[in-house]
Amino acid sequence: MGIRIANFEIKNPIIAASGTFGYADEYEDFCDLSKIGAIVTKGITLEPRMGNDGDRIFETNCGMINRIGLENIGIERFVKEKIPLLKKKNITYILNTAGSTIEDYTKMAQIADKNGIEAIELNVSCPNVKSGCLEFGVDANSLYELVLDVRKNYNGCLIVKLTPNVTNIENLAQAVERAGADAISAINTLKGLGIKIDYINGKFYKKEVQGGLSGKCIKPVALSMVKRIRAVTKLPIIGMGGISCLSDLFEFVCAGADAFEIGTQNFTQCDVCNNLADELEKFIKTNGFKSWEDLKNEIKEIK
Repeated sequence: MGIRIANFEIKNPIIAASGTFGYADEYEDFCDLSKIGAIVTKGITLEPRMGNDGDRIFETNCGMINRIGLENIGIERFVKEKIPLLKKKNITYILNTAGSTIEDYTKMAQIADKNGIEAIELNVSCPNVKSGCLEFGVDANSLYELVLDVRKNYNGCLIVKLTPNVTNIENLAQAVERAGADAISAINTLKGLGIKIDYINGKFYKKEVQGGLSGKCIKPVALSMVKRIRAVTKLPIIGMGGISCLSDLFEFVCAGADAFEIGTQNFTQCDVCNNLADELEKFIKTNGFKSWEDLKNEIKEIK
């Protein structure tokens, strides 16, 4: 079940996605964290962030819209408070980093390198902040310069999370590969708008949330994007977007994924990562495959 991306090793290809699993310890009462390949932390910035005001969540058919705004404790507190807990509980983690400038990302990379953080995921695709992130993630030249700068300052496994909110994701994937990234994760949320109208006592009331759409409803888009990325790069791809069951994993492999991040499903099924790891292991053993790599290659050869 184990996989390796550059020098980063995880016990299985099931990864809990950023923003849906807190800092990991919030979930330990609901699932066995030791069964999960890795967890991706909340998006961490140089300084603490309070996130967006007002309504932050809107439930949709087969998904949700969020505009959390990268609320987090900042890198200093993360290093001081969260890393010791993660190490004590032997949890494999990937640090998700976000910033407003290239310098922000570079400083985060230096801190990660200094503190022995084995893997980081560059968040260049969050649509819920006013500056940074998505500004880098939609322009191939800007993305190349950002990843190149981070690569010069970080020796661990470098994963770049791409946005679907572009017309040409192929250019972004190629820019990431040229700049020296070790893997691509895709996709982040789609831009969406949720509106709810109530009519109470002769008066209309409106709730409106514009932000990132995620969940089962975006899976067809995610599959398409992963396939397009696979067509232009040899980098490992961590696929995500609406994954909730074993057949979803196999579909993403067909599109070109090598591992998976599970996000929104964690909110309604807290042990989904555990279950997927168990089901995948059982499928491998029951059907005579030697390893996850063996199964993955068999699926990719389907005509």
